[in-house]
Amino acid sequence: MNQEKHSSLFPIKSLKSDVCIVGGGMAGICAALAAARNGASTVLIQDRPVLGGNASSEIRMWICGAHGEDNKEGGIFEELLLENVYRNPKMNFFQWDHVLYGKCLEQANLTVVLNCSVLDLTMKGSKVASVRGWHLTEQCYYEVTATMFIDCSGDSVLRASGADYRTGRESKTEFGESHAPDVPDKKTMGSSILIQLRQVDGHIPFIPPPWAYHYTDETVPKRGLFPNGDNFWWLEIGGTRDTIGQADTIRDELLKIAYGVWAYIKNHPDGRGREWELDWIGSLPGKRENVRYIGDHILTQNDIEAEGRFDDLVAYGGWPMDDHHPDGIEHPGDPTIFYPTPTPFGIPYRCLYSRNIDNLFFAGRNISATHMALSATRVMATCAIMGQAVGTASALAVRLNLSPRDIYKSHITQLQEALMEQDSYLPWHTRRIPTLSLEAKLTASAGDPAILLNGIERNLNKIDNGWWGDPGSWVQYSWPEPQKANRVRIVFDSDFTDNKRMLCRYPKKELVKTLPPMLVKQFQIEVCDVDGRRQIIHDIQDNRRRLLELALPDTPITVCRLIIGQTWGFEKAHVFAFDVR
Repeated sequence: MNQEKHSSLFPIKSLKSDVCIVGGGMAGICAALAAARNGASTVLIQDRPVLGGNASSEIRMWICGAHGEDNKEGGIFEELLLENVYRNPKMNFFQWDHVLYGKCLEQANLTVVLNCSVLDLTMKGSKVASVRGWHLTEQCYYEVTATMFIDCSGDSVLRASGADYRTGRESKTEFGESHAPDVPDKKTMGSSILIQLRQVDGHIPFIPPPWAYHYTDETVPKRGLFPNGDNFWWLEIGGTRDTIGQADTIRDELLKIAYGVWAYIKNHPDGRGREWELDWIGSLPGKRENVRYIGDHILTQNDIEAEGRFDDLVAYGGWPMDDHHPDGIEHPGDPTIFYPTPTPFGIPYRCLYSRNIDNLFFAGRNISATHMALSATRVMATCAIMGQAVGTASALAVRLNLSPRDIYKSHITQLQEALMEQDSYLPWHTRRIPTLSLEAKLTASAGDPAILLNGIERNLNKIDNGWWGDPGSWVQYSWPEPQKANRVRIVFDSDFTDNKRMLCRYPKKELVKTLPPMLVKQFQIEVCDVDGRRQIIHDIQDNRRRLLELALPDTPITVCRLIIGQTWGFEKAHVFAFDVR
């Protein structure tokens, strides 16, 4: 915490907000949107020119999450993916960047500051008071004062606050983790530079730069050396180094390796690379691990293997413990070991705030977890729903004037209910149906709509939890006496069997992604007033959202009806929730 005055040559721009989020990857984006939507004025600071972190066009890692078709991450994360399919059907990375940016730009209560690297902070007792960052393109400092801070930087930059943290791998004995090493060390998982290929008709030999490594059949790393399998995530080093302090050295080495590996594949005499060209290669390594904060609970391998059924569950994972060897590509054996985990497994709220800094949340690959637990929670879809959890919690803490720990002690149920209300799935929980809906008569033009009242808004264990309706069909609530209602809430089926993932390579036949065919494209909300007059109050066209919340009239109503217009291609629409409050 530098107390020296900065040169007057460079101005200081000051911002004040309820919540300040540092880091604009998937966790930070979801945290920022959640905080703003829950009523908190929010500033999101990102040190790059684009949002998305490891998923952005600068790194291009595919987004992974929980295994199992019923476990797909929903909420804000699914909203972002659906918007991308709608606006970016050819899955271009530069458009993906701007879909993310656009969602944040359009959000009320949210200010986004790009190209700004946080380098300093001030404290007031055991709380962060403000952060200061250098803005690369405006050549000025930004100082953000806030009530709550969320570190989604991945690198835990707000550890300058004095927050407790840990690095490296724990020993087997510290937490009783069978997959941990016998002796603790400072080794981590490394960083990767990714490659994207495009399928072509003609072969042009690849001429690598002179500084690239030259590989032969004997010297090339023993990995999947064919062009049509993956995004070359195994081009990884750095786990035996400092992935922050030696980041540029790691990058330089990765570029030499990446160009050398591609030259070996493309020019191989067996012709394996003849149909492929190098379309893009990264310049910014994607990091997996370095600094992890310590919260009121440290998530462990044993927690995960026991399913993580915590009372304060606010997010979940379902990726295996994917423990990359710290030597990366220099390791002659398998690049990673996949230790099985339950899917899903719960992640507790107490892992998402600092144990000694009273207004510091975190989400992403820097949560309070052991190395082994982190190997399962670090994937970006899991990080995204943790981001929504802390964004929602931070707004609640501001509104109630409480600390993160106070939310755990006295308002964790309120937080869980808010998350489920905003389509963040919590395993082993059901959403509470509003009293106004339970007191009404629920009917439909066809089929039994009672399933809409079970509080489960996805298919689970092969059980269909939705109502199916043809175009023109309807489902409605009616009351014997006029009721004053505020809003209607709807959850449509966005097909969780489709991960809606960006591409790792481009085939000859250009891909055009389409929205889920059973998702409702057009629908209406109709109400009936005390005099029996029916009125269409919402006529929604080109819907691409799974969750919608729409305002109802100020005047009392006796009927609220959802009328299905058309889907994005399927003969029937699938609805998981429709209720009125």
